[in-house]
Amino acid sequence: MRCASIRFSGHAIRRMFERSLSAEVIRKVVEQGEAIKDYPDDTPYPSTLLLGFHGEIPIHVVVARNPETDDCYIVTTYVPSEERWKSGFRERKKP
Repeated sequence: MRCASIRFSGHAIRRMFERSLSAEVIRKVVEQGEAIKDYPDDTPYPSTLLLGFHGEIPIHVVVARNPETDDCYIVTTYVPSEERWKSGFRERKKP
């Protein structure tokens, strides 16, 4: 995803700390990750769920991007669980 700048929400920082995910790892996912779901109606900016890997560990990052400035805001990040996600971590399992 193209970003003029990347900022982290307080929520994202707490989640990164809880999950031992560094800002460097999250930036790499934002720059090189695969967009797997778009949320065009999110406010204040549309957001996207990205999938990336740190070694063999899958990482999901939700990024909101201001379409006028290309500034990106990390909303949250987590390691997806095999219980909730199908193989490949691109699609949720049905309940």
